[in-house]
Amino acid sequence: MCGAKAGGPDASAIKPGETTIQGQVTRDGEPVTGYVRLLDSTGEFTAEVPTSATGQFRFYAAEGTWTVRALVPGATADRTVVAQKGGLAEVAIAV
Repeated sequence: MCGAKAGGPDASAIKPGETTIQGQVTRDGEPVTGYVRLLDSTGEFTAEVPTSATGQFRFYAAEGTWTVRALVPGATADRTVVAQKGGLAEVAIAV
């Protein structure tokens, strides 16, 4: 069960009890626009969102281990994240 919201994360929009994975994609310290995919623990595609103009993204996901994959012009990068039920997992992806 995963929902995705396009655009940059707004911390005030996080609802108590929601399991959230969010972060920012950067290159050389600068935000990068592109797409971010959420893959489950078996590598299956679950969701995709565009990054905001500031490289930010957010997913609402079930608890568990996930792979967050950044797809930007000229590069891809994966990060593994463990989401706790009702918690916020922050992910920084440098490409």
